[in-house]
Amino acid sequence: MKIGITGIRRASAVVVTAGAVLTAGAFTAPAQAATLKAPTIEAKGGFVMNNGTGKALFTKAADTRRSTGSTTKIMTARVVLAQKNLKLDSKVTIQKAYSDYIVSKTASSARLIVGDKVTVRQLLYGLMLPSGCDAAYALADHFGSGSTRAARVKSFIGKMNSTAKSLGLKNTHFDSFDGIGHGTNYSTPRDLTKLASSAMRYATFRAVVKTKSTKQKVTTKNGGYRYMSWTNTDTLLGSYPGAIGVKTGSGPQAKYCLVFAATRRGKTVIGTVLTASTVAHRTADAKKLMDYGFKK
Repeated sequence: MKIGITGIRRASAVVVTAGAVLTAGAFTAPAQAATLKAPTIEAKGGFVMNNGTGKALFTKAADTRRSTGSTTKIMTARVVLAQKNLKLDSKVTIQKAYSDYIVSKTASSARLIVGDKVTVRQLLYGLMLPSGCDAAYALADHFGSGSTRAARVKSFIGKMNSTAKSLGLKNTHFDSFDGIGHGTNYSTPRDLTKLASSAMRYATFRAVVKTKSTKQKVTTKNGGYRYMSWTNTDTLLGSYPGAIGVKTGSGPQAKYCLVFAATRRGKTVIGTVLTASTVAHRTADAKKLMDYGFKK
């Protein structure tokens, strides 16, 4: 069958048109992806990364050093969990110095009672859920080295800094075990996120920070027992789909901070906001950054 010139031209036009559609389609998806706009956050610093690949997904003053408040306790827990031959169910006797410290600093407390024998595991819950500075003191005293309490605490803080160095946290320094610093306790959104990512490799840490509340049975000094109830200060747990931790923080200089993580469909995003002006702002910022991270 013969095809005339007109028929050839029509067939060519169809091919060209189809090619144009395919070509346009090939460029449409990337163009749409490129339109994903980075969120605006109120906090002075922020960082989010893909926890699986380590790829940065959002930055805002990510390497600017700032006071970290109780997010410092992530490192406290990280140092404890890295101890050789760690026995999580070994018991620590609560000293009067820990409660005196809480009173003198008007610090957040796990309400530990002098004379009680509390396991290391329970102290980690008391450290991370109600952000107990008394629990932080007990852990530093127990896991530091030295013949005096002051020496042991100094040793423990030294371990915090050596761990920061080993993790490549170049803009991080600790001068306290709980975030109530003495002028040189600081980190950055990027460094804190990397620290949290490292801590999340420990199953015990993951179990603790994803817990909304817990009731723990502890031994009293008379050999009896009592129950301690702790609630997590991280309100994203149970309110943000996929949230798995990590730690809140606050203070006169730190304002309001939050290290956060969530998992959806096998993807985990983890990040930090530092120096938000209110609790509401730090929560809203974290949600924005996680939403953005899951779309990237």
